[in-house]
Amino acid sequence: MDLKAVLYVAAMAAAVRAAPRPGGHAESYVAISHIAPAPIYAEPAPVHAPHGPPGPHGPPLYHPAPPVYVHEPVAHPKYAFKYGVEDAHTGDYKDAKEERDGDVVKGEYSFLQPDGTKRTVHYTADHHNGFNAVVSYSGHAVHPPAGPLPAAPAAHPGPGPGPYGPYGPYYH
Repeated sequence: MDLKAVLYVAAMAAAVRAAPRPGGHAESYVAISHIAPAPIYAEPAPVHAPHGPPGPHGPPLYHPAPPVYVHEPVAHPKYAFKYGVEDAHTGDYKDAKEERDGDVVKGEYSFLQPDGTKRTVHYTADHHNGFNAVVSYSGHAVHPPAGPLPAAPAAHPGPGPGPYGPYGPYYH
């Protein structure tokens, strides 16, 4: 995605966040701190073969130009982002953030679980140690009080043994 498109999306997200929301429903945020430039590609110039039959008195035989190899510069991968959602209407609360510098990625994300506790995952990843995550929980679980169980349906006798056996006729 080119830089103009990313900046446009970021500006639209900021405009939506700044707009008043009826009923005070969901709020979210997005932050992007760095975007790497697009890679550069080079293509060889087209080669046109002469027309006519090849031979000693005609045009020379066509030989394609050797391929052109261009070393593409690789930008140092570095970025950071974070986002979050706080929606009191649906109870959706979550956030995440991540940063990368070279081959090292660090981040965390958290969300509110159905029992009211918050699960947070801190993670790191690099070529030496691989991916490592540490999960932690905070808060106290809240469970609704147990109410009376619904009455069991009345038992009724099954078909019983008959000319087709104890389970009734067999269809296939």
